[in-house]
Amino acid sequence: MKYAGLDIGSRTIALVVVDDSGVVEASVQDTTYDPIAECRRLLADRDFDGMVATGYGRHLAAEHFGARPITEIKAFATGASNLNPGCRGVLDIGGQDVKVIALDERGRVTDFEMNDRCAAGTGKFIEVMATALGYPVEDFGDSALRSTSLVKVNSTCTVFAESEVVSLIAKGEPRDNIAYGIHDAIAGRIISMVNRVGLTGGIFFAGGAARNRALQAILAEKLDTVLFVPDNPQIVGALGAALTGLAAAV
Repeated sequence: MKYAGLDIGSRTIALVVVDDSGVVEASVQDTTYDPIAECRRLLADRDFDGMVATGYGRHLAAEHFGARPITEIKAFATGASNLNPGCRGVLDIGGQDVKVIALDERGRVTDFEMNDRCAAGTGKFIEVMATALGYPVEDFGDSALRSTSLVKVNSTCTVFAESEVVSLIAKGEPRDNIAYGIHDAIAGRIISMVNRVGLTGGIFFAGGAARNRALQAILAEKLDTVLFVPDNPQIVGALGAALTGLAAAV
């Protein structure tokens, strides 16, 4: 049997199709203003026996495509445990939220915290800060790694932080140093969430922001732990959704 997992997020939509042998195919594209139309394009001419959906748009997928909806917490826990068996903690930085999930030795969720009421520390926050400094978002982390000193950025509110960055630029602070300060501020907020959930041992790092090498480095150093970053960190939720469907069908 083949099962599809669809993760409809605020910035991207991920599709993963699995069978008994593993992942058959995976794809990621922008959500855009019309996520249903994008889903139809993703699903066109693909063959599978059932679908499970997660993410902000999971109920839309249930309505339009007959998908079974599951929470992001369940999907990411399942996907992370499949890619890194035995992992005890998951960090997902998505476009609109940050999730920290604690797992037991069998991959079951024991606790979690989700920052979904504020953009601080999310992918959107990173995009806004990169734009304020004139960097493409994919180069933002590398710019921080070129810094020569830390410029403290005190606010993690998107509006106030952007104003703070503008003021720092006006004072002549080097862009790379400001970029490092922004990453340091993001890491501080995430670490507070990690500590409240009580993650121990290595952490599985998912979401588009997991590609950011500066965040990887700062989080690993400050948490004094190993971060496991999969080859494609944006498909973890969709993978977990697909595996949930396949397991229920067996």
